[in-house]
Amino acid sequence: MISIFSYSLVMIGIIFWFWGTLPLISNKSVLVKLHSLSVADTLGSITMLVGLLLKIPQEWSLLLLAIITLTIWNTILGYVIAHCSDPNPRIITSQNKQD
Repeated sequence: MISIFSYSLVMIGIIFWFWGTLPLISNKSVLVKLHSLSVADTLGSITMLVGLLLKIPQEWSLLLLAIITLTIWNTILGYVIAHCSDPNPRIITSQNKQD
């Protein structure tokens, strides 16, 4: 029973991966495309890791570390891409603070 549930979670994760790539062919902005892709990839990857966690529970520490790292990394990367794509970056310097 756990094996079936584990394989189901892995398949759902793969579906999330493919579902996230569909907006790439739309006419929306690049940031909207990247956001939908990163959210779907993160959810898909975490779902697959949970499926693996059920299949091989003796590796729980490594898989939990992978889930946490994946969540933090994708969130930070999304913010960095959004900040770098801003045409008018707001850089705070000591001279700006005095004004």
